[in-house]
Amino acid sequence: MASIPVPKEATNGFANGDAVPHYDAIVVGAGFSGITSLHRLRKDGYKVHVFESGKKNIANAHPTAASDFGGVWYWNRYPGARVDSETPFYQLNIPEVYNTWNFTSRFSDHREMREYMAHCDRVLNLRKDVSFNSFVNSAEWDIQKSEWHVKTKNGKQARARWLILGTGLLHRTHTPNFPGIENYKGIVHHSGAWPEETSVKGKKVAVIGAGATAVQIVQELGKEASQLTHLIRRPSYCLPMGQRAFTVEEQRGWRGYYPALFEAAAKSPVGFPTLRCDKKILETPEDEREEYLTELWKTGGFHFQLRNYSDVILDKDANKIVYDFWKRNTRERLTDPKKQQIMAPDEAPYYFGTKRIPLEQDYYEVLNQDNVDIVDLNNNPIVSFTEKGIKLGGEDQEREFDYVVLATGFDSYTGSLTQMGLKSKDGVDIKDVWKDGVKTYLGMMMRGFPNAFMCYSPQAPTPLANGPTILEMQANFICDTISALRAQGVKAIEPTRQAEEEWKAGMNAMSKGTLYPYTSSWWNAGNVPGKTSEFLIYIGGIDMYEKQCRETMTGWKGFEIAAQA
Repeated sequence: MASIPVPKEATNGFANGDAVPHYDAIVVGAGFSGITSLHRLRKDGYKVHVFESGKKNIANAHPTAASDFGGVWYWNRYPGARVDSETPFYQLNIPEVYNTWNFTSRFSDHREMREYMAHCDRVLNLRKDVSFNSFVNSAEWDIQKSEWHVKTKNGKQARARWLILGTGLLHRTHTPNFPGIENYKGIVHHSGAWPEETSVKGKKVAVIGAGATAVQIVQELGKEASQLTHLIRRPSYCLPMGQRAFTVEEQRGWRGYYPALFEAAAKSPVGFPTLRCDKKILETPEDEREEYLTELWKTGGFHFQLRNYSDVILDKDANKIVYDFWKRNTRERLTDPKKQQIMAPDEAPYYFGTKRIPLEQDYYEVLNQDNVDIVDLNNNPIVSFTEKGIKLGGEDQEREFDYVVLATGFDSYTGSLTQMGLKSKDGVDIKDVWKDGVKTYLGMMMRGFPNAFMCYSPQAPTPLANGPTILEMQANFICDTISALRAQGVKAIEPTRQAEEEWKAGMNAMSKGTLYPYTSSWWNAGNVPGKTSEFLIYIGGIDMYEKQCRETMTGWKGFEIAAQA
């Protein structure tokens, strides 16, 4: 029997016929947030469509969009790219998915994450409701119809009452304005736009940056390049990953506990079912605290950070004790005295735990290699790129490189939202609404943007929590809100200006008395010149955050609502 031709549009989640299809909800982004929002809304009986909106690979480049599921894991293909939330918690709490899937290790790499996303697609039949390669370049509120009108770069359009923005936290790459980079004749790759087939075997490589991405890249390229130069401003305080292989048999044995584990994770502050230590390090005898810190260190993963003493992030003296422990253990592996002073200096360059802590496998052993050099950019700053490499301050000769890797981070929190033509009901682009600072209510909604929600967002516990746990909590709140409003006959909802101001004031109040405000990083948008630097993290934990969010649903505290006519 001959097969019946299927229109290409139908296989890409977009039906023919209506010039501007209408849905109950439009979701932007096909990563974790998009998948869980689509799955949950479909279960609730809604008609939903997802646009995979993609990213900008490098500064001033044309927007590109992904051709499959994955979100950040569609794009993260650089050497060593790997999750740092451990199995089984870096996955969605969807039984039909996790009961038929096995991870191969405690911490999955980028290839396995794309395989996992493909598994989600197969099990949940997601693809039929998704348009890939569809970069959203316009999202405007129709006041007369009380709905969102979304357009894409490739000419697609759709309308819906509800708009969910699952565009990610670290999605739009940031490339500093390096002098003379246009003159460089070698190869430049940003970590967020890495061609998988690239080999640097026998090449001279420069890696600029020292964050989590740079750590993973240096671990791999340092074993392949003939010479690798690691250019950094501040070292990361890396923790031992404790990677190991997982068998199918042990995952089968643990799978019966998954519901209880996921429930405990959701009720925890950080998205892992761990208990916080209620003791203070300054009140603990030295031998006891040394034993406890050693136990955490050997456990691997984020346990050394998550289960440390309660005063470490509050007290400078307590913080110094933990930094000194970290420094001592790190120097046992990084034995070169010069490299020690850059990567694990005598005095902490910033307080422990106040910026992103990466996990590593053999980073310090690679740094110890003779073919790896470390440059402190505070002493030898980048003067300019040259035709053959980079000229550093304090050095007479340029350094020649075949490859330059930009592990220079992302326009965090807002970068993906400010590039999609998202406009308020008054026609003001979100980038102008937020030009003097981010304003949200609950880290999920914004004044002037009715019926629009954000997942994995600023002013939420996002960077201090396991990703799938916090975004599932937010997605569940959003879906429950939509259903409750529909049942009550509400056509539009948006926060009040006062609610936004009080939410931000409350976040800032929580940060006072902690050591977080002393450190500039992407956590407070301090990594992008010209961007307003501000505290963007809800530090009360997922459990407290969800309680506050849920309390607003009674009487819709902090919201303005419009009933159906």
